[in-house]
Amino acid sequence: MGKDTPQESGATGAGQWTPVLGLSDEPGERIAFPVAAGTVFDQPEPEELLELTVIVPARNEEECLAACLESLTSQSEEIFELGRDWELIVVDDHSSDRTAEIARGFAGVTVIEAAKLEPGWTGKTNAIWTAARRARGRWLLFTDADTVHEPGDMRRAIHEATRHKVGVLSYSPRQLVAGLAQRSLMPLVFCELALAYPPAKVSDPNTRIAAANGQFLLVEREAYRRLGGHVSVADKVLEDVELAFLAKRRKLGLRFRYADDAVATRMYRSTASMVEGWTKNLALLFDNTLALALWRALDFALLVGLPILSVVLWNAHFGAHALAWLGAGWVLGLLWVRTLFRFYARVAKSNFPFVECALAPLALPLFVLLLYRSWFQHRMLKQVSWKGRSYRS
Repeated sequence: MGKDTPQESGATGAGQWTPVLGLSDEPGERIAFPVAAGTVFDQPEPEELLELTVIVPARNEEECLAACLESLTSQSEEIFELGRDWELIVVDDHSSDRTAEIARGFAGVTVIEAAKLEPGWTGKTNAIWTAARRARGRWLLFTDADTVHEPGDMRRAIHEATRHKVGVLSYSPRQLVAGLAQRSLMPLVFCELALAYPPAKVSDPNTRIAAANGQFLLVEREAYRRLGGHVSVADKVLEDVELAFLAKRRKLGLRFRYADDAVATRMYRSTASMVEGWTKNLALLFDNTLALALWRALDFALLVGLPILSVVLWNAHFGAHALAWLGAGWVLGLLWVRTLFRFYARVAKSNFPFVECALAPLALPLFVLLLYRSWFQHRMLKQVSWKGRSYRS
């Protein structure tokens, strides 16, 4: 990555920028890439540390950024004052809408422009690293622009991480959905995530399972240094999960849980963005993408086919054997009811409300298609796109 010359507004003037979590003591020194994952870097430190630095990368987020910043800045209070005890940095990732303008409208918020995107970096990691190099917090909270935070969630998260003696704490937010496609598909995805990455096993230092959610990722300053910062995952599309694996391997302490009490998010504003987002992510989240697609296709076939076949058998007229065919119809009907309840029990692990879980069967064909599409993009084309940028997979 080349020399960083971010433009700022807010609490800190443009001429006061100095790197803090840099790769060397020399500001502006070019970063050699690739960088070994988990490398420990020496960093110049600020004269005085704050309790927390919150970093919000934002690219064309004018629809949701205001709600996010309102929920964050409202947590400034006498005992935890923005600008004195903690800082809030919004990184405008070369947006073409009013993202930067909206951020500048919040008092106490520092707005900087992401450094030039160099080869070997994703847009998000580049934006976060631009801010992380100047962060002054003992703790660093990386959170997305589409999140809405509950009052006091940042201080409670710090206390939770301290109490559990972990260097990395991540929350899976309560998901906000709108429209039939989102309401039916999102529970399917998140139930599979809950089964593939059980929070109890993720948080267990004796297991190899690791996961994190970049929508709320809290990292202790020294732990972030030992992770190598976002430079160590510069080219990763799922940088949050990769950081979680690094945290486990380096024994920094990792805690992960569903946290509807702390934060909520609406991941996608349209069906098109949802399709693009899950195409980017699914094949990276699940090792057995095609097998999973086949199993969910079987679920759909059973949920649709069994009741149809039951009705056909109930209405059959086969003379002396009519009673037998009627009995077979009832057997298939009961099998369908059992399949339906087992499917619902699986989807309920997504932590979505009853109605969304009940709608989930409608999205099974779309889920199967997205699993295949994600596998094809990653394994065959080896390229995915997100927010107007293409990345090698």
